Amino acid sequence: MAKKQKDNDTLNLESILYNCREYLRSNASLNDKRDLLLTLVFLRFIGEKFETTQSTMRKECLDNGIEDESIIAAFLDSPSRYQGIAFVPEKARWSIIAKEPSSKLNALLDDAIQALEDSGDALKGCIRLGLFTSINLEPNVIKKVVDEVNKISHKTFGEEKDLIGRVYEYFLKSFAVNATKEDGEFYTPHDIVELIAAFIEPFDGTLYDPCCGSGGMFIQCAKYVEEKQGDIKMVNVYGQEKDPATYRLAKMNLAMRGISHHIGEKNADTFSNDLHKGLTFDYIMANPPFNLKKWYDVTLSKDARWADYSIPPEGNANYAWILHMLSKLKAGKGIAGFLLANGALGDSDAVAIRKKMIENDKVEAIVVLPRELFYTTDISVTLWILNENKKGGTWHGRKLRNRENEILFMDLRQWTENPIKGEQKKKVELKIDQIKKATDIYFKWQSEGADGSAYAEPELYRSVGLADLEANDYSLIPSRYIEFADRDSTIDYHQVLTDTAITVSNLLNRQKKNDETLRNALKQLGYECK
Repeated sequence: MAKKQKDNDTLNLESILYNCREYLRSNASLNDKRDLLLTLVFLRFIGEKFETTQSTMRKECLDNGIEDESIIAAFLDSPSRYQGIAFVPEKARWSIIAKEPSSKLNALLDDAIQALEDSGDALKGCIRLGLFTSINLEPNVIKKVVDEVNKISHKTFGEEKDLIGRVYEYFLKSFAVNATKEDGEFYTPHDIVELIAAFIEPFDGTLYDPCCGSGGMFIQCAKYVEEKQGDIKMVNVYGQEKDPATYRLAKMNLAMRGISHHIGEKNADTFSNDLHKGLTFDYIMANPPFNLKKWYDVTLSKDARWADYSIPPEGNANYAWILHMLSKLKAGKGIAGFLLANGALGDSDAVAIRKKMIENDKVEAIVVLPRELFYTTDISVTLWILNENKKGGTWHGRKLRNRENEILFMDLRQWTENPIKGEQKKKVELKIDQIKKATDIYFKWQSEGADGSAYAEPELYRSVGLADLEANDYSLIPSRYIEFADRDSTIDYHQVLTDTAITVSNLLNRQKKNDETLRNALKQLGYECK
C-alpha cells in the first residue's frame, strides 16, 4: 500500500514519487518504471508550461481588442507563434490526458507520444514510442500514477528547478543505488553544477558537454546565467550522450526549457563517434564517467585529439576525456570545468601527458571536493579548470593578471558541515556561501594585484609555480603543495598510553573481570590490577 500523506503535510515531491514507486512496485521492470514515470512527468511539465503560455497569449489577444474566437484559436494553434517553448499538439496536452478514464489511458498516452514525435524536431526522439501499450499497466494502476503525477507542478515546486533531473535523481536513489557511471546511470547534484558554473562563468557563446547525461549541466547553467542577468538565448549548448534512455531524457529536459541545443539526432559514443568533430567551444562543463575501463578501440590509436600528447592509458579513460575536452576548447579563450576521480591527479601511467599539459600551461586550477556529494558514490572527486588564456586582460568585467606557469590548488575536503537529512545514505551539499568562498579565492588569485608566489592559506589553498611542479614529478595532488599542520607532532603518545592503561585497569577492577591477557599487558606497562 502506498505511503499516505497527512492532511497537514506540505505537498512533497519525494512523497509523490514514493507513491508512484509503490504503485509500480510489481508492475514493471526498473527501466520501464523509469521511462514510464519520466515520460508522464515530462508530459505534465511541458503541458503545463505550454498551456500557461497559451493563456498569456490569449490575454494579449483580448487586450489588443481581438475578440473573435476563431481568430484567437487560429493564432493559438500556430506553432510558429511560440517562442522559447515547444508547441504541444492537442493530443499530447496533459489537461486532456489527465481527465480521461483509466481504460483508455495506455492507448491515449502512446498517441500523445506519437503526436509529439510528429510535431517537429524539437520533440523528436524525446520519448520511447509505444511505451505504455508495451508495458500495459492495469487501468487502475496507470490511473493512480497519472493522478499522482498531476500533483507535480512548476507552480508548486518552482519554475527554476531541474524537476525532470530531480525525478531521475530519485530513481537513482530508490531503484538503482548501485548503478555505475559506466552504465550511464548518474546524476550530478545541482550544487556541484553551480560550483562549476560559478568558476567558469558561461555567460555567452557556446557551451559543450561531451557526456551530457540528463542535461542537468545545461539546465543549471541556464539558471545561473539568468541569476547573473544574462540572456540564456545568447548561450548555445552542444553535447552528446551514449546511453539511449539518458539521451532521450536530455532531449526532454532541453525541449521543455526551450533551450537552443545541439545534441545530435541519436545517442552516440563520444570517443568512437564525435558528433561535433572539428568544432571548438567557449565553455566546457562535464562530469565524465569515473575511471571508465572499456573505452579504447584500435581505431583511436592515431586520433587527432591526442596527437600533440600521447595515447591515453587504454585501461582508464580519465586522460582520454581530458585530452578530448582540451581539443574542444577555443584557442586563446576557451575555459573548461569538469570532474574526475582523484586518482587522475597522480596516475603514474599518465605522467607524460600531465607533464606536457602543465608545460603547455593548460591547467589553471585543481579543486578537491568533499566526500559524500553524490548519491551513487561517496568518494571525493576533483574539479579541474583548464584555461586557454592565462595571460591576463579583461574577463567578464574583471581585470586579470598574467598567471602563466602557475596553478591554484584548493582542498575543500573539510567542507562537510552541511549534511542533507532524510536521505538513504549519508550526503552533504555545498551551500551558496561556500561556493562563493571558493570562487572568491579563485577570482582573487586571478586578479591584478595578487602575488602568486605568496598566495596561500594553510589547509585550504596555495598557488604553485612550475619549479615546484617539476620537483614533484608533475603531480597535481593538492596535498603535495598545500601546507597542512602536523597535529600528530603535538600528541604526547606516552601520556595517551598511560591514560588508556589506567582506564582499562579501573574498568577491570570495577567489573572484577579476570582477563589474563589484558592484566598481563597492563602489568608490563607498570599497572597492577587488584
